Order: sequence, then structure tokens, then C-alpha cells
Amino acid sequence: MDYPDAQLSILIVDDPQIAEFNRTYLNHQGPTNVISFPMQEGPFADITPELLGDVVISADTAHREALDAGMEMLCRFNELLIHGILHLIGYDHVHSAAEAAIMEKKSQTLMELIEKEE
Repeated sequence: MDYPDAQLSILIVDDPQIAEFNRTYLNHQGPTNVISFPMQEGPFADITPELLGDVVISADTAHREALDAGMEMLCRFNELLIHGILHLIGYDHVHSAAEAAIMEKKSQTLMELIEKEE
């Protein structure tokens, strides 16, 4: 994805922890599956240009979603990680259907690359 020197952190939490992040930083109630905190935006983005940001994933929600979809937990985790990383580099699915389609296509391409390696 043309970020050879990029860094990011991945935090794996439970539902109560991600619900707290969701409430504190996004003003949303309850747990969610993944939250991204981009570091390439805002007044301090130039301090560490290699730092993409943080991806927080709820293992509880990922596990539930995997069971509901009849898929492996690792596969769902990878989907959420890709989703979070795409948000860190500027992809968005919230503001337009066209952007959502672009993000979904990129996500599918990356999942196919991961599945090839397994």
C-alpha cells in the first residue's frame, strides 16, 4: 500500500474496554468491533510521519461476529485489522456509497493476498 516505513499499534481489548473508547472518543454507546485513531491528521501529524496510528479491536465482538458468520476467528480478525488500517490511511465508508465501495474493494483485495499466504 506504499507505506514501507509505516508504523501502527494494534490493541486487542474486550467489549467493556472498547465500549469505553467508543464513548470517550467517539461519543457512541456500547461496544463495537474496531476503532481507528489516525495520527496522520491534525496539527501534530508531521511530528512522526511514519506513524499511521492505532487500531483497537474487540476480541469479544470479533469472536461473536465470526461465530455469527460461520467463519474462523482469525479470518474475522484479519478483516477488522484491514478495515482499521484502511481508515488510518484515509479510506472512508461513512460519508458516501462510492467511497464505501472503493474501501470494500480494497479490503477484499488485501484479504485475498492474506489468504494466498496461508
